[in-house]
Amino acid sequence: MTIKVFGHKSPDTDSTGSPIIWAWYLSEVKGTPAKPVLLGEPNTEAAFVLKRWDLAKPEIIADVAAGDTCVVVDTNNPAELPASINDANVVQIIDHHLLAGGLKTKGPIDITIRPLACTATIMHDLMGDDAAKMPDSIKSAMLSCILSDTLEFRSPTTTPHDRAVAEALAGQLGISIPDYAAELFAAKSDVSAFSDAELLRMDSKEYTVEGVDLRVSVLETTSPKMVLDRKDSLMASMTDVAKEDGADQVLLFVVDIIREEATLLVPNETVKKIAEASFGCTVSGDTVVLPGIMSRKKQIIPALKM
Repeated sequence: MTIKVFGHKSPDTDSTGSPIIWAWYLSEVKGTPAKPVLLGEPNTEAAFVLKRWDLAKPEIIADVAAGDTCVVVDTNNPAELPASINDANVVQIIDHHLLAGGLKTKGPIDITIRPLACTATIMHDLMGDDAAKMPDSIKSAMLSCILSDTLEFRSPTTTPHDRAVAEALAGQLGISIPDYAAELFAAKSDVSAFSDAELLRMDSKEYTVEGVDLRVSVLETTSPKMVLDRKDSLMASMTDVAKEDGADQVLLFVVDIIREEATLLVPNETVKKIAEASFGCTVSGDTVVLPGIMSRKKQIIPALKM
């Protein structure tokens, strides 16, 4: 039985690269057949990483079956996983998010959840001395995941260990971190080919605050104007996206990687109320700038309230 390794829906670079990394480790080092799969199309940055390092795009799956053996990475939240995840045989979880609850397994499993900025950093540690066996393509995937999740060490989730692992990998590969990060962020920022609905779902998480179901979306970019120029149509699309996805509201944070701030779109009074209660700001229009806000995991989700 080949193990399926996958991350969350709407896969970003970490949820695209980490399945590739861990499937390589299981198959090539541990001798356990495994393959990476995705739960949707990778975002533009993740697609760039696959092409840049000649990594095969994993198969995209819609669900899992009762007979599937699975490893879940970069999430432990059932809302971000296949509908039938509790019917499958999940044997391992590797993650760096809060413990969400709701997963049911067939028996005791191997769980690693650590307060680091990136799943790939945890994988590097779990490999131990075997990390030296990684081919350049896998090292490059790992470096890409870390630089993406830490926003080149700008994110408040970054730890000294994430940085040390990334710098070691870059040294081994002969890569300039600033130059490569610029390539990553340029790819991340080019969203011109995506519809409004696709942008709202591209990097989003489901979250409930005081009984209100939210789709919390983040777009990290070095060109926020490209997104904000579309704010009217994006806000108009939020109603349909919320209805189709079973949410009450869609929150879209446009994170400016260079200025280290987020702009929240404010389409209605409910979002205005959430913004003012959560971030101590005063909203006077259809957007509000939140200085220093970079991380959904550490700064946005924990702050949300009505």
